[in-house]
Amino acid sequence: MALENLTPAEGSTHSTKRLGRGQGSGQGKTAGKGHKGQKARKGYNEKRNFEGGQQPLARRLPKIGFTSRVIKPYVINVERVSEVAALEEITMDSIRAVHRLAKSVTSVKLVGASAINLASKIKDENVTTTGK
Repeated sequence: MALENLTPAEGSTHSTKRLGRGQGSGQGKTAGKGHKGQKARKGYNEKRNFEGGQQPLARRLPKIGFTSRVIKPYVINVERVSEVAALEEITMDSIRAVHRLAKSVTSVKLVGASAINLASKIKDENVTTTGK
């Protein structure tokens, strides 16, 4: 077997339409382009999302949304998740052991009334508490 001997499977391809080769071919004279008009001319190409001069849909709709490039920390309320508050040493690994976190979470912020008291237990720079 060699590359020059490869052929497509029987019936998997169609022969290309031969345009403008006489009236008997079925695609003669106007070659399937109809009569006159911009679309019948050679070199015609319509721009993407062109709607015949009407304001395109992409420009009619308002611009919405914004995606911040700042990665925000995952927030844990220590009042609700008491297992985190009960830890002796707070690191990302110890939090993952008691609270389910996605693999994509790289930093955690502890919030809640008693979160400020946990500041002395934190041993990881990726874990922070509220400053109030």
